[in-house]
Amino acid sequence: MPSCTLISAVPSFISREEHTAIVAQTPASFNDIPPVLCHQEENVRVTLDPPLEGFSTEDASHGTLYVIESVLVFMSTTGCGFQIEYPTITLHAVSRGDAGPSIYCQLDDPSDNDADNMRELNILPQTADSLESIFDALSRCAALHPDPNMSDDGEDDAFVDMDGGFQAFTGEGDEELSEVGRATLEHLESIIVYPQTNE
Repeated sequence: MPSCTLISAVPSFISREEHTAIVAQTPASFNDIPPVLCHQEENVRVTLDPPLEGFSTEDASHGTLYVIESVLVFMSTTGCGFQIEYPTITLHAVSRGDAGPSIYCQLDDPSDNDADNMRELNILPQTADSLESIFDALSRCAALHPDPNMSDDGEDDAFVDMDGGFQAFTGEGDEELSEVGRATLEHLESIIVYPQTNE
C-alpha cells in the first residue's frame, strides 16, 4: 500500500457529537458507523518530498486538512487531494524547519523497508497557533492504528513516548546507530521542536 493515495473527494465522517448520539441508541452494527472527524483545519498548505505523482505544486498550495480517525486527508481547493493511512506515518512532530512552523511527518511504505522510499510531509497551517491542535488530533488518531510491523521486543522502536515525554538517543550502553541512522537523527534534531516539560 502506498503511503499517499490520491483522492477526488473527502471520505465520509461524522462529528464527535453525532457519534455519541448514534452509539447511545445502540446501532445494529458498530462497523457501519462512519469514522469521527477529530480536527479540521482550513487554509493549509503542504509540501511532499519526494513529490506525489499527480499532485501538483498548485494542488499543495491551499486546502483543508481533515484529521479523521480512519485516515489523514488533505483536500486542495483544486479538487485534488490525498489520504494517508496512519500506520504509514512513522514519525510526526512540530517542526521549526526552513519552510516555517509546521507539522512534520515521515511516511513509509509498509510493504518496503528501504529507507530510501521514505517520504516527508510538512503540514503548514495559516497560523502557528493551530499546530498544537493538529498535533494532538494526529497523535490520538495514530494511537488508534499501531504499526502492525512493530516488534514486541522494542527493537524497531525509533522513538518512544511512554510517559508523555520523548526518549532521546544517547549512545550509551548497547545503543548504536548506522551511518544512515546518524544522518537521520541529525536531520530530525535540526527541525523538531521538543515540548517544554514542567518539572
